[in-house]
Amino acid sequence: MTHALTLPELRMIPMDRIDVLNPRERDQRKFSAIVENISAIGLKKPITVTPRPGEDGAERYTLVCGEGRFKAFQRLGQARIPALVVIVSDEDAFVMSLAENVARRRHQPLELLRGISLLRDKGYSINNIASKTNLHETYVRHILELVDKGEERLLAAVELGKMPITIAILIVGAGEDDKAVQVAMQEAYESGELRGQQLMYVRKLVERRQFLGKSIARAPSSKTPNVTSSSLVRAYKTEVERQRIMIRKSSLVQQRLFFVYGALRKMLADENLVNVLRLEGLDTLPKYLAERVSRGGGGI
Repeated sequence: MTHALTLPELRMIPMDRIDVLNPRERDQRKFSAIVENISAIGLKKPITVTPRPGEDGAERYTLVCGEGRFKAFQRLGQARIPALVVIVSDEDAFVMSLAENVARRRHQPLELLRGISLLRDKGYSINNIASKTNLHETYVRHILELVDKGEERLLAAVELGKMPITIAILIVGAGEDDKAVQVAMQEAYESGELRGQQLMYVRKLVERRQFLGKSIARAPSSKTPNVTSSSLVRAYKTEVERQRIMIRKSSLVQQRLFFVYGALRKMLADENLVNVLRLEGLDTLPKYLAERVSRGGGGI
């Protein structure tokens, strides 16, 4: 793995001397907006290229970064384009191109998948890929897991824009490779029944096997019951309702405790009653309760 040997040099390069090795499909509406913007105010950032010997003996250039800007200049019929010329290997050129695509706020998810897979195939470790693309190691590891497991359904959903890659990564790790669970989670997400934090919570339920029922949770069976998006949604709603009931019950218990503490404080403030209790041997309280009552107020 090599690195740039010289500082970039800005040149005006003929368009017909630049080669795009890995052209990608572009959203035509967004691309037209780029063309209009460049036509109106010019190119704000030059493209990046690296020189290569041409078959005719003259120098050619391989595009490293800026395919959208390059194609916009083509659309506008420009003969030359401002370019930063760097001396890098094909491998480093690929890494630089991938890093730029990842850095874009709206990079294409499948480009990210393919790019990271190619880097791994070229011998880069997860740590190296993360540092070169400015991604977290865990994120890179999950992306490779998504690719390695051949999750066609999830990959297709990402490609069609039905779900972000982060949700696909969340689903692929659910249910200990239980395909039925993963399909059910995908369907629940795509139908809009479970989104965001809801889906993450359902995954936790799946991991604890709560949605399968108490008997299975206590004694797991080798036979996997039918799991559907509807059953996951029901499990989520049931768990949410259970927690709401627990919150209401805890609130009621707290109110009752406040009442008991208040009553005890009022009783112990009556000297005559305290004397009667002392005569009956009932003038002591558990240490914790005595401390709370003696404070004369405060939380439970």
